[in-house]
Amino acid sequence: MNVSEVLANTLSGDATIRNAAEQQLSSAASQHFPEYLQMLSAELANEETQPFIRSAAGIALKNALTARERTRLLEVQQKWTSQVDPTIKAQVKENSLRTLASNNNRAGTSAAQLIAAIAAIELPQGQWQELMSALVRNVGEGSDSLKQSSLTTIGYICESEDPDLRESLNQHSNAILTAVVQGARKEESNNDVRFAAMVALSDSLEFVRTNFDNDGERNYIMQVICEATQSDDFRIQQAAFGCLNRIMSLYYDKMKFYMEKALFGLTIVGMKHDEEEVAKLAIEFWCTVCEEESAIEDDNAQYQAEGGSELRPFFNFARIATPEVVPVLLELLTKQDEDAGDDEYNISRAAYQCLQLYSACVGGLVIQHVLAFVEQNLRHENWRFRDAAVSAFGAIMEGPDIKLLDPLVKQALPILVGMMNDKVLMVKDSAAYALGRICDCCGTAIDPELHLPSLIQALFSGLKDSPKMASSCCWALMNLADRFGIDSEGEENPLSKYFKDSVSALLAATERPDADNQLRTACYEVLNSFITNVGQDELPSIAQLCTVIIERLEKTIQLQNQIVSPDDRITLEEMQTSLTVVMGSIVQRLEKEIVPQADRIMQILLQILSMLPPNSSVPDAIFGTVGAMANALEEDFTKYMEAFAPFLFNALSNQEEQQLCSVAIGLVSDISRSIGDKVAPYCDSFMNHLLSNLQSNTLSQQFKPAILQCFGDVAQAIRGLFETYLQVVMGVLQQAASISPTPDSNYEMVEYVISLREGIMDAYDGIIIALKSGDKTQLLAPYVQHIFGFLSAINADPNKTENLMRSAMGVLGDLADAFPNGEIAQYFRADWINAMIKETRLNREYAPRTTETARWTREQVKRQQNQPS
Repeated sequence: MNVSEVLANTLSGDATIRNAAEQQLSSAASQHFPEYLQMLSAELANEETQPFIRSAAGIALKNALTARERTRLLEVQQKWTSQVDPTIKAQVKENSLRTLASNNNRAGTSAAQLIAAIAAIELPQGQWQELMSALVRNVGEGSDSLKQSSLTTIGYICESEDPDLRESLNQHSNAILTAVVQGARKEESNNDVRFAAMVALSDSLEFVRTNFDNDGERNYIMQVICEATQSDDFRIQQAAFGCLNRIMSLYYDKMKFYMEKALFGLTIVGMKHDEEEVAKLAIEFWCTVCEEESAIEDDNAQYQAEGGSELRPFFNFARIATPEVVPVLLELLTKQDEDAGDDEYNISRAAYQCLQLYSACVGGLVIQHVLAFVEQNLRHENWRFRDAAVSAFGAIMEGPDIKLLDPLVKQALPILVGMMNDKVLMVKDSAAYALGRICDCCGTAIDPELHLPSLIQALFSGLKDSPKMASSCCWALMNLADRFGIDSEGEENPLSKYFKDSVSALLAATERPDADNQLRTACYEVLNSFITNVGQDELPSIAQLCTVIIERLEKTIQLQNQIVSPDDRITLEEMQTSLTVVMGSIVQRLEKEIVPQADRIMQILLQILSMLPPNSSVPDAIFGTVGAMANALEEDFTKYMEAFAPFLFNALSNQEEQQLCSVAIGLVSDISRSIGDKVAPYCDSFMNHLLSNLQSNTLSQQFKPAILQCFGDVAQAIRGLFETYLQVVMGVLQQAASISPTPDSNYEMVEYVISLREGIMDAYDGIIIALKSGDKTQLLAPYVQHIFGFLSAINADPNKTENLMRSAMGVLGDLADAFPNGEIAQYFRADWINAMIKETRLNREYAPRTTETARWTREQVKRQQNQPS
């Protein structure tokens, strides 16, 4: 085929021509992969070829050797390794390296991407070792275009997240650093080269840790970066501040000298820069400082609590800089852009985020500066200053001690409520958001008699304002509901008197002509929160609301036939999801009182499920509500199983939609606990799907503990009938029990093993109880020794959680109870048994439920130990 013509056709405006060309390339890649790569790389390297065709060749090459999805990536990388002849590999690599010198920047960038893709395959295997030295040589000796493309290549290679590649790059750290620092120096006259070098330096910082440990090398690197912050090229300044952010995150312990000598002043000046992108990155530097110091304080507190003495270095950069940094942030809050979109990250939003982090990091130190700013600008005639004052007050609600904030909040609440009527929308919106922050972080300062009436009325009024303002009011109302619904005793709580008005206001807001998906979803979330948190005295009102939600769900079915665009589909599914979640909360509150409406609710949910297209997100919400129905109705839920089971089976087998599959696994547990032995006719299908999911390489391993726990729930439901599945399940549990963390396991692996062991314990306990209640305890005998071996391994492992120990106590006690005649008494006489029970029973950090379980277990074990040998 004429490769130039085919590549040109892939960019055609005619869909027929474009699709045909893409199909030709796809067929060539599939049937003649080595020749395909050779042909495209030659086209990429050909200086006579038109630039747009070279770019198309580069895109096709990149797509041939990379992929976002891990499985697909490994597949294409394996094709390079196994199908491409070494001679052709050498030609492709030579063509790509030669293209780096092209004066066509896009061709050079495409070559950089291709080289990075090949490097990701070969460097971890110890191949193409000459690559990094070749790129270093290019930067030292090449033309400007070759320098720029080579530095870009180094950046692409270093930004990879592949752990094998990152490990292999450590041995090239000197070469990488030599190249990027050489290109980043102020002596480099070409700004494009210098910018590419700064970007590559940022990407490579994690691999030069050894160099950073050397004082001389570190000083030189920091000098080059600091000089770059003073460049006349804004791109270089941005990249330099980006480097400083990463360095502060990676090498905080080595930054004291540089903060004192340069970084403090450079970043303060940078925050005031006229170029917004530069200023935002300078602000981000202080965000990084605050995040790092907050994390260090948390880590050190935990180390000390655990008796550790090796604390991380902590220099109080943020506290020391508070008098200089916070006033600049407050000034930058006044740089609002009233036309900015909700997701646009501009200078004032960057300053707000930094002020929040600063407050969380240094606590009460920010109050004096912020209060002075608020008092000066709260009544300012310029709306930007009023808005900044309101925003600043809301930003510091998390961090300072509540005792310091309480009187300030009480004083500010009436003023903020009044500012909900400001003539400028942005000020009103900021006031609503600040009120939401107060409700979220300092809710105890709100007096239900003094403040709540005017506050909730102002927020209701805000629901009728612009959609943006209404969304902020929704967030504040949700926090308010959580504040006054938690730990409320008795039938009534402070929300009760406002519940009916809240429902009316929120339902009306969802039907506003100008309401978008975001506002409707927010309103339903607030409604959900009010239902969850209101007092018991409002259950009749919740029952009335149930009818309204059912009617709205029924209307969504009629809307199915009116969908004409993807946007219509999204709007409808978001509405169905929101309504279904609200229905779930209603069911949870009404419990048995939902019975009169149950048939109608299940009918509508089943009807919606039957009409949904593949890959819809609505079933997740529906399954959650069905679970609530099962919990409320208990055995009465059985009559819906025949109609609902096919949907549940499909979800259990849908390993591609992992979230839905996970919800379905939990729903099997809910239904089993609710309808008991009535679940037996469906258990063959349940168990087959669960066992298949347990062995799947597609489904995340994080779901496996829930599957094991589900075995225990199914067992307890069907009792002796679980004999059918006993041998297979016990084999699975023994296999899972063999998984243990190693001394070099990371935190995520240790957490996974703990959760897996909790699932195993729940399964064992459910099975023991099931067989005992089904008079089939003798079936446990072959597995007793392994269960005790697993309990012993848990006892010996220092990584134990309260949940795991409580489950272990349950298994130990139920085993003792299941064999009252001493058949397995010898196992209970092991020394570690009493030690394990005592450790759990006397642990002062454990909840009463856990210690009570341990006491009960001790009594059961004593009876076993007293049995005659």
